[in-house]
Amino acid sequence: MAFLKAADQKNILYIYFKRPFCSFITNKQKKIVLPLLYDLSVQMRFTAVSATAVKHVIDTQVPKRDPLDLTFANPEAAFKSKTTWEVVRALIVYHLCSSSYLVENNTKLMKLGQTILGKNLFGKVMKMSFYGHFVAGEDQHSIIPTLQRLRSFGVKPILDYSVEEDISQEEAEKREIESSMSELEKRDKSAAADEVGAAVGGVLPQFHVDKNFADRRYKVASARTYFYLNEATCERNVEIFQDCLQSEAKESIEIWTWFQIRMITEEAMYWTFTKNIIKILRLSATYGTGLAAIKMTALGRPQLLLQLSEVIMRARKFASEIMGGRGNVIGHNISVEDLEKRLVQAGIKDTKKFLEKVTTDSQGVIHLFPWSGLLNEKSELSDTFRVPCLNEKRMVRLLSQLSQKEEEMFRNMVRRLNVLVQTAKALDVRLMVDAEQTYFQPAISRLTVELMQKYNQEKTIVFNTYQCYLRETLNEVKTDLNQAYRQKFYFGAKLVRGAYMDQERARAKALNYPDPINPTYEATTEMYHNTLTECLSRVKQLKETGDAAKKVSVMVASHNEDTIRFAIKKMKEEGVSPEDKVICFGQLYGMCDYITFPLGQAGYSAYKYIPYGPVNEVLPYLSRRATENKSVLKKLEKEKKLLSEELWRRLKTGTIFYTPKGEYEPV
Repeated sequence: MAFLKAADQKNILYIYFKRPFCSFITNKQKKIVLPLLYDLSVQMRFTAVSATAVKHVIDTQVPKRDPLDLTFANPEAAFKSKTTWEVVRALIVYHLCSSSYLVENNTKLMKLGQTILGKNLFGKVMKMSFYGHFVAGEDQHSIIPTLQRLRSFGVKPILDYSVEEDISQEEAEKREIESSMSELEKRDKSAAADEVGAAVGGVLPQFHVDKNFADRRYKVASARTYFYLNEATCERNVEIFQDCLQSEAKESIEIWTWFQIRMITEEAMYWTFTKNIIKILRLSATYGTGLAAIKMTALGRPQLLLQLSEVIMRARKFASEIMGGRGNVIGHNISVEDLEKRLVQAGIKDTKKFLEKVTTDSQGVIHLFPWSGLLNEKSELSDTFRVPCLNEKRMVRLLSQLSQKEEEMFRNMVRRLNVLVQTAKALDVRLMVDAEQTYFQPAISRLTVELMQKYNQEKTIVFNTYQCYLRETLNEVKTDLNQAYRQKFYFGAKLVRGAYMDQERARAKALNYPDPINPTYEATTEMYHNTLTECLSRVKQLKETGDAAKKVSVMVASHNEDTIRFAIKKMKEEGVSPEDKVICFGQLYGMCDYITFPLGQAGYSAYKYIPYGPVNEVLPYLSRRATENKSVLKKLEKEKKLLSEELWRRLKTGTIFYTPKGEYEPV
């Protein structure tokens, strides 16, 4: 208490934040803590003026910002977050990634290295090279220094526990075939197809497993693949995803825990302050900026996603027939009465139960099915999807009969999804659902949008991922934006080019269904830009009508400079500023630093996708990164050039022993 007596009460909170061990606390953190300190100051008989004084100091501080060079050719801005050793290591890694022989044989070479050097020595070599460059650390504790450094240079993390199963092709095919067929298909494949195939839309071969493509890693280098083993492994995946969510939140908690310890050593009196602050910060440690990604194929049996996807595509065909081939129902503002008239005109009268389940609002029909019921853990899939068949003039089932065990597995998958989103919401971390192959994607997107409708009522918690190399992406985004507007929920989108192009094209050709991929690279770029423009135009509309601009949030997940420049240009044209916090940018850790860091340092919301995990268990991930870098030689050459320029600059200026110390604050 001697310290209290000696201090000027009017300035005590100002002094508190100006102490040396508080220098790492961001303005955003101070703004959250300030009300708590004010309450505590009253308890300890400090004057209200002290809190006002601190608030004035905080509000008048301007975060450091650098001008953005849209050529992304400034080596100092790109690599000021790296030590000279990290610059050298990056150069070595990228030169190795340029070798066709090393990349094509990387898996064999890594396994050979393990055998010759032993796991311990091999791990040390990897930490000095590929692992050290592409992976942040072994666990959620060891990555904290990396995350703190990223934040100090204006970049936020998306955490991903990157341990992957390393199974043989034979084992992958066996698991996929076993888990992708229903019990009815296993008994009589033709009967399962005939039950629903002829009635609405005909046979849809893309939604059935094929042995030649059962190993979903085929021709896929940039995306992780989960293979179903049993329900227990899905539960374990939930725990892993929850760990990522908690780690995302804990990143700030770790800082505050350290803060607490330092304050005990400085002044015993500060213990009371921090103990109370940390209790409240535990559920809001990331201040709404934390992100984590999940894959839906990790949470359930792929057969269920295949069947649900097939149902959705049949439902779309049915809707197209009802609407005269003119797109989705939601875009037509058709009333239930008009829908009933159309069905009667088509000769179908027994439609009462079907019409009772139609989703509507004041403008008319939104969906022909109660899709939100998919998230009800007590719902029965088999009885949900019955439609009037225009050809047969009767109600028909869109989904082949599921066994009780299969229905239970679907409910388990839905329960896991709900648990993950509830965890994310409690921790104030946002959840991105990754896109996957087109034969799973209709189900994944539908479930994700319904999760948005359920949980994105006050802010964007759930994001859907849209692959812009698909021909229908813009239409999908427009439909989902319309649903968000009609049902009044916050819409979140991550835009990517896509990871499965070669596999998708080969599969479509082999199974004789239309190629879902855009014909050219340029067409994909146009699709990406048009989709982003659509989202930004919706943001502009929200701002013009006085609504919350944050009702539409978009991550531009791209390593393409032209796309980044286009996004920034469109933001300016539509009057969307970085401070609106509706557009963010994301790149992989260890790739395209010359894009991410200048963006973050210029005040744009920038993210790095941060993988972590034990050295010897992330080899499949490292293998994919090496392959992916080889496939983007143009970007690789630019990064190598900039790294060389930065190394030479440090040698010339005598800053070879430069220690990164960021003073930036993420948006």
